[in-house]
Formats: sequence, structure tokens, C-alpha cells
Amino acid sequence: MMRRSFTLKLIFTALVISGSFVSCKKSGGGKGISDGTGWKMDGRDGGFQANTRYKGQETGPGLVFIEGGSFTMGQVQDDVMHDWNNTPTQQTVQSFYIDEHEVTNVMYLEYLDWLKRTFPPENPEYRNIYYGALPDTLVWRSPLGSNEVFVENYLRHPAYQEFPVVGVSWVQAMQYCNWRTDRVNEFILEKKGLFQKNAHTQFTNGASNFNTDTYLAAPENTYGGDSTAIKKGIPYYKFNRENADPESKKGIRPEKATRAANTSDGLLLPKYTLPTEAQWEYAAKAIVENREYNNIKGRKKYPWQGMYTRRGDRKRAGDQLANFKQGRGDYAGIAGWSDDDATLTIEVKHYPPNAFGLYDMAGNVAEWVADVYRPIIDATATDLNYYRGNDFTKQKIGEDGKVVVIKEGVEYDTLSNGRIVPKVLPGSVARETLDEADVYLRPNFEKAYNVNYRDGDFPSTRFYEQYTSDSLEFEELKKKTNMYNSPMNKISRDSLGNIIRNRDKSKDRTSLVSDQVRVYKGGSWKDRAYWLDPSQRRYLPQDMATNYIGFRCAMPRVGSESLKKKRARD
Repeated sequence: MMRRSFTLKLIFTALVISGSFVSCKKSGGGKGISDGTGWKMDGRDGGFQANTRYKGQETGPGLVFIEGGSFTMGQVQDDVMHDWNNTPTQQTVQSFYIDEHEVTNVMYLEYLDWLKRTFPPENPEYRNIYYGALPDTLVWRSPLGSNEVFVENYLRHPAYQEFPVVGVSWVQAMQYCNWRTDRVNEFILEKKGLFQKNAHTQFTNGASNFNTDTYLAAPENTYGGDSTAIKKGIPYYKFNRENADPESKKGIRPEKATRAANTSDGLLLPKYTLPTEAQWEYAAKAIVENREYNNIKGRKKYPWQGMYTRRGDRKRAGDQLANFKQGRGDYAGIAGWSDDDATLTIEVKHYPPNAFGLYDMAGNVAEWVADVYRPIIDATATDLNYYRGNDFTKQKIGEDGKVVVIKEGVEYDTLSNGRIVPKVLPGSVARETLDEADVYLRPNFEKAYNVNYRDGDFPSTRFYEQYTSDSLEFEELKKKTNMYNSPMNKISRDSLGNIIRNRDKSKDRTSLVSDQVRVYKGGSWKDRAYWLDPSQRRYLPQDMATNYIGFRCAMPRVGSESLKKKRARD
């Protein structure tokens, strides 16, 4: 009996010891205990505070999650046009989010309404903020076409609310993305109770509005510094030595306080932006449906399965899968059964989505992407998250050591077509380009402006090191070896504000490509089926608008690459 009792005691002791090890293992960072120091990360002892209950990035309004992976970027079918600007390369794209459908007229009208209420165009200082954002409705006009009904109705008539917005330049599309970022994050903070109810209307005007960067860098300047807009803050523990009680055995007691939300809280979403060319093409191809284990079976010509533009299922056999120009004088097909339902654009989500759940990745309108156009995708330089267009900047710091917030005075930019647009809106954080000290001895990049990296700029040529930079030959050689020398049409204004257009008539220009041309992807309502292939790429000046190019927004994914934990196959 004693022997049995002794054995039971040994088993019990072993269980207690093993249980203590298990509990110690579970009490790591995930339970609010630092794996580095062992201290609690709740700040109650006056120490470090961190959000250890973060559950992952929420999906922003209108977005669809796209799990990243590798794919063949470029033309995988015969290049009948012989453009040779979409040579296949292997690329990897990190997980991201992208709009389920193209930005519609009603979505863009919401943006225009906010601008008009916040920066009334009756105020001469703000006039070009609103007018600079207006789509160019005259893109519908044609010398031999009767299209005035679209000029007068397409943007604002309720019949076209769910149609994709057009007449928007790349510059305007990017400004819409910036505005959308601020409105979504403002909504999140108001919904969480950090701002007063309806702060987005009651406290918003030209001198008082919400900007995400300003809130994170200088929260005291949110809504122009009007503290009444703030309802509450994020609770935290403040460690104040002045309140220490020398006679107390507990020492200094932290005080409860509140603060503005910051990046470490995980409340605010990353920025909406235009998708990169690699992201857009990866999302459009949706090769996940051609996957078998870790191999891709077959090539895809369109965003959907198959080599044809019509549906093959028995129920809807023969229906077109996108709207496009089927031939000379044929934008829709014969009225009735074989019609694609749209002579021009059509409401979004009319046709079936691709395997990622995205609509109109072919047809309807082509779409702006973020990249500056170059004929070659330099896969030898980067094969992860490829993007050409980086011009690195930093937040401007004033003499007082604080971030500079633009409170008054709007700085405008005159585009090559004469349109005036604001560079940044009041309430934004001022930014400046990186200087030499910021890039000195960096192994990953050597300069702030990288649009011409390894292509197009003089240092990329084989003649670069033949002359010293202070020689006359250097400047002459630089002019002769410039790969991209598109016409440099200049816009200026006289003392009365009238536009003076100086057209470049030089015969030395040999290229239409410049640092101001952007890629657009996808076939539109006026394109032949050839352009429906997601790998096709074309370009247009970033300040030009058409009646066949729209856009959709994207957002990076932070943290884990997938939404669900993956398990090993049985």
C-alpha cells in the first residue's frame, strides 16, 4: 500500500512539474508577457505597452483579399502585335487587397461632394481643389459622333450611378485614393468612439479636417487642432516619477491616461492606392483556378477559364463574358441573344467575376495602375513586388522639431494640359525628398528618385564613365544618349493667370515615353478581344483622361500572408 502511495505521489509530482513547464510556455508574448524580458506588456508596472490581442488586418470597404504568390508576368500567348514589351518573367507578389469592381460614378461623386463642402469653390483660395478633381466629361465628344448625351449625363445621372467613372487622369485617380484613405480611417475612429459622433461633418471645413498622416504624426493638429472633436482616447498607463511616494512599499504607481491611436494599436488601415502593374495582372489572371498542388496546369488567355470570350456552360451558353469591340462597326453584337448588353460601358458586376471574385478585369474600362511605363520589366533587378515609380520622401520637420502640417495656403500644380490641381490638401503633413545624408552608404538604394533606375537615365548607359561630370563633353553626351526624350510641352501663366502654352516643336524628339507616362491595363469597351488579355500593357501621359480608362484602388496587406491558418495535407 505504501509502495502504491509512493508511486502515485511520483506521478502527481511529475504532472505538476510538466504542467508548470507547459504553463510557462503558454505565458509568452501571446499572453501579454515579453519573451525577451519576462515583464508584463500591459504597462501597469510602468513598463512597456503593446497590443498583444491583435487579430489581423480588417478588410477595408469595397476590397477583396488577394493571397499573394508567384506567377508568370507577361505574355504567355503569341504576341501577334510584336510589341515585345511584355516578355514573360517570373514574379512574386505579396498578399494585398483590391477593389471588387472599378470605381463607379457614384463613388467618385461622393468624393466630389466632400471636396465641395469642405473646400467651397466660391472661395478663390479653394476654387481649383474642386475643379481640379472634376472628371473631363468632354472625353465623350467625337468630330463625327453624336455623343452629347454622355457629355451631359454620364457622370451625374442616376441611370449611370453604377457605371465606371471615366475622364479621370492618373493624377486624379491617385488623389481619390488619398482621400479615400482618410475617410475610411476617419470612419473607423468615429465608429470606435474616439471622435465625436458625426465629427466627419460637424468639424470638417477647409481649415479643419481629418488626415491620417497628420493624426499619426501630430494628433494635436487633427481637425485643425479643435480638441472638442475628440471624444476619448486609447487608455494607457502613464509613469510619472513626480507622484512617487517614498514611504510606500509599492513605489511609483502608474496613472491611467488616454492618448490618440497610433500605428502600434492596429486600428488604422494602410493607405488606399492604385495597384502596381504586377498586382493588377496577378489579380486579373487569377491562376489559382489552374492550380493542381504546386503546379499550374495550362495557360490563361483571359481572366476567366477557357480560350473564348463566350460562356460555355449549358444554362448561359453563348453569352459574352465581357463587353468589347467585336469588329469594325460592331461594339455589341446583334441585338438580342448574342448581344454583350453594352455598346459602351455597363454597370459594374454585370458579368461573372474571375476566380478571385473580381469583376470587370477585362472589358468595361481599361484601368490605371501605379507604374511608370518602360518597355522592359527588369526582373533581374527585382522579382518581388515589382514596381517602377519610387520617389522616396520623408515627413518635413520644422525648426521646433515637430512635423510640419500644412494649415493654410494651397500649393497647386499646373499640368501639361493646363489643368490646375492641388499638390496636397490643407491639413496634410508636408513632405520633402530624401537628401544625400538619407541615402549615404545604403546597400539597398542610392538615391531618392528611382523612376529611371537601370533604364533611361544617363548613369544607365555604357557611356557614363567615359567623361567627368564637369566636362563639356559630358553634357553633350548626356543629351545624345537620353533614351526617353518625349516632347517637352511647357505650360506657364501670365500676370493675369492666363495660360500660355509652349508647344515643343523640336525634331530631335525620338520617343513618346517619359517619366510622366503611366501604364494602363485591361481591354475596354472600345478595344478588340486581343487587349482583354491581362498581360497586355499600354501607356498614356499621367495627366491625360479618356472615355475608356477608369481605375480601381488597392491596399497592402500587413502581417500574415493568408487569412486562415493552413494545415498539412492528410
